[in-house]
Amino acid sequence: MRPHRRTTVLTGLLAAALAVTGCAAPATAPAAAEEPPAPPIAWTECGPGLDCATYPVPVDHADPDGPTVPLALVRHRATDPAGRVGALLVNPGGPGGPAVDLVRTIDTAGEYAFVSPEVAARFDVIGMDPRGVGESQGVRCLTDEQREAQLAADSDPDLPGGLPLPELQEQYRALVEGCVAGVDPALLDQMSTDAVARDMDLVRAGLGEERISYLGLSYGTLLGATYATLFPGRVDRMVLDAAVDPRLWRDDPLQATFEQAVSGEQQLDRWFQTCRAEGAQACPFGAGEPEAAFDALIDQLEARPLDVPTSPTGAAGSLDGADALLAARTAVFDRRLWPVLTGGLLAAQGGDGSTLLALSQALTREPDGTPSGLSEANLAVNCLDRAVPADPAAHAANAEAIMAAAPRFGALSSNVMLGCLGWPADNPDRFTEPLTADGAGPILVVGGREDSQTPYAWAEALAAGLQDGHLLTREGVGHGSYRASGPCIDTAVDAHLLTDALPAPGTTCAQEPPATTSLAALPTGG
Repeated sequence: MRPHRRTTVLTGLLAAALAVTGCAAPATAPAAAEEPPAPPIAWTECGPGLDCATYPVPVDHADPDGPTVPLALVRHRATDPAGRVGALLVNPGGPGGPAVDLVRTIDTAGEYAFVSPEVAARFDVIGMDPRGVGESQGVRCLTDEQREAQLAADSDPDLPGGLPLPELQEQYRALVEGCVAGVDPALLDQMSTDAVARDMDLVRAGLGEERISYLGLSYGTLLGATYATLFPGRVDRMVLDAAVDPRLWRDDPLQATFEQAVSGEQQLDRWFQTCRAEGAQACPFGAGEPEAAFDALIDQLEARPLDVPTSPTGAAGSLDGADALLAARTAVFDRRLWPVLTGGLLAAQGGDGSTLLALSQALTREPDGTPSGLSEANLAVNCLDRAVPADPAAHAANAEAIMAAAPRFGALSSNVMLGCLGWPADNPDRFTEPLTADGAGPILVVGGREDSQTPYAWAEALAAGLQDGHLLTREGVGHGSYRASGPCIDTAVDAHLLTDALPAPGTTCAQEPPATTSLAALPTGG
């Protein structure tokens, strides 16, 4: 069972456990209004209601006539063209999450649909894979054989980063060497978020739109806020869901990693609490003591991994304790995965590791079973965007703090930023301006009280830093709220996108259904 992309690519480097380099255009680069007109996008029909295109943009926006990088675009045409409001760009986060997949599945994704039918009716919904991501000349630093070898590496849940430090450093060295050998150095230098925001504005111009709307999730909120700061006059309506704190994310990445790890651990504790409260009939795992049963199963799998044969839903592999922890870390993204986690743990107790293995590899494999390059694109963006300390001692101290604060999930995310030490590109013009979106008009920020990836305080910080930010709060658990938490959130988001309306200040939405089901099937729908 593979979680839908909306869940699996929300934030970042779970392949190495959560989670950019080059010369980004300087903050003073000319705005789109001062640039030559962009050529129109040449769309080709590629499915029912869908159009596809490849659109070239400058690798270096400071050199608009220089080499280009092709951006992959997919458009879902408004199903009610007579009532069309405009164009809506979407981004699922990461960094490194492809957006074109979301748009391709708008009509078929069911409860995981990224936008409501009402929004799909009145907007052309546009997915743009950011430069170096997915189908937009995706960064590839490792061969499939190297990726498979890393997936098969025997991680230790008691060690920061899962491996002895020399082995972890060797993995990162291989990644760096592969990037140097296999990636255009000019592109690797230009994968920062502000470069992608400038790409967005060229796409806007290519669409023939004076202004464009935007819906971003997780890291996609940073991208949206960056765009609104660089091009405030180009923003029509904007929703930023599961928000990132720009200052913390960019200027203190080790602290951000610490807070993400703690948030994930808190959501696992929430699942334990729910399982106990429901009782053994609804949640038979652990017979009322899920924490003890979970820890015992992790130890058992670490000592005696389960062989998992090839199946229609996944590749063959081996499930050990570290894999089971990664499966749980993935499942706490979304309460709708709680029943999957419960069933997977029960199955693993009985000798079947297939469900947990599939969950653990949700971010590291494509739907066809081939290893994903998400972690490579993720690191490439992070190392450019973020002020990563150059002192290894700072990373070691942060890893120790993470392991202490998040004893079950800590190994997954500790030392995750080590890969930026010695990264083969740098960003002397790193974009550091406050993301205020001054002049962009009202922006709706959605924050969840219990979010495994982006703590609620991050949404508060983003909304407070925007000139005209409006915070909508969701009670309950999960990473992201829109189309995942019930009609209160969906109605408010749709109203803003469709009519520019805003919820009353201080509005809080209850989660529907509440996060009190750990095993029984949850109703579908947003």
